Amino acid sequence: MMEETTGIRQSPPSSAKPTPAEFTGKQGPPIQEFLAMIMWLGTLHFVMFSVMASFLFLPFLKSLMVLLILVVLVIIPLNENNKWGLAFARHIYKNAAGYFPARVYVEDIKAFSPDQAYVFGYEPHSVWPLGAGILLDLAHYFPITKIKILASSAMFYTPIMRHFWTWLGVSSVNRTNFLSLLKSGCSCIVIPGGVQEAFHMKPDYEVAFVKARRGFIRLAMETNSPVVPVFAFGQSYVYKWWKPRGKFFLKLSRVMKFVPIVYWGTFWSFIPFRRPILMVVGKPIHFKKNSSPSTEEVSEVHRQYVEALQNLFDRHKARAGYPDLELQIM
Repeated sequence: MMEETTGIRQSPPSSAKPTPAEFTGKQGPPIQEFLAMIMWLGTLHFVMFSVMASFLFLPFLKSLMVLLILVVLVIIPLNENNKWGLAFARHIYKNAAGYFPARVYVEDIKAFSPDQAYVFGYEPHSVWPLGAGILLDLAHYFPITKIKILASSAMFYTPIMRHFWTWLGVSSVNRTNFLSLLKSGCSCIVIPGGVQEAFHMKPDYEVAFVKARRGFIRLAMETNSPVVPVFAFGQSYVYKWWKPRGKFFLKLSRVMKFVPIVYWGTFWSFIPFRRPILMVVGKPIHFKKNSSPSTEEVSEVHRQYVEALQNLFDRHKARAGYPDLELQIM
């Protein structure tokens, strides 16, 4: 999607050494980038504002009409191939990579095959895992022909957002859908830490809540889809935030499938600050296909992923401009 906005630097090919590659988003007109960010990240706020404004400023029956329209938008079938929706997605990603700007550094571009599905274990979640969308858009350079981002099912019960995010390549993270995508040859970007990771965020630290997250490893093994460690530096600094603490709010977050967090960016809005984001992509972790892997086998591959994620972080934190940053794996 990003031929016009992305520069590529790739080292000379070699049969003995890894072949790293770097993809760099190019900045465009600031107003155009700003409007793209509003369309990308403003849907949830638009829905909330519409509901509140309708009850505050409209007669009761008209406010109910607004709610009815929103309910209808929740049940309208999704069409991921809508040409206008896909054009919208191309416009968003085209401008998002240049807004921060964002870079993707792949340690070995030749380690990826267009005939293989991969499970990208993307960390951290942060307030929003914004880099995951940019990574999805750039994946065709790997080359990967089909790829989706897996997100909380709660997003697909939110009017307007469910349509926008579908066009942006986001799909529900439930097991059935995850398995179906991998079996069809579609790679998936999954954020293992999910809601709980956002709850455990700390200022001046990066947190990866992955020690107990083995489900994505099991599905990868069942479908023979290599697991790829990915870490996004700088993503945790594009917003300032405040979140409640305590077991009650943790349980509430699990039930709602999102953290009740207050966050703000540019002009105290939902538009993120312009902070560089560097996503580093490690080498795929291969294993033998096993339709019924044992707990021990899953744990071994999971150990390899956690170790690879930590090593990836340590190797590239200086490159990203955070030489003293620490990663806490929970």
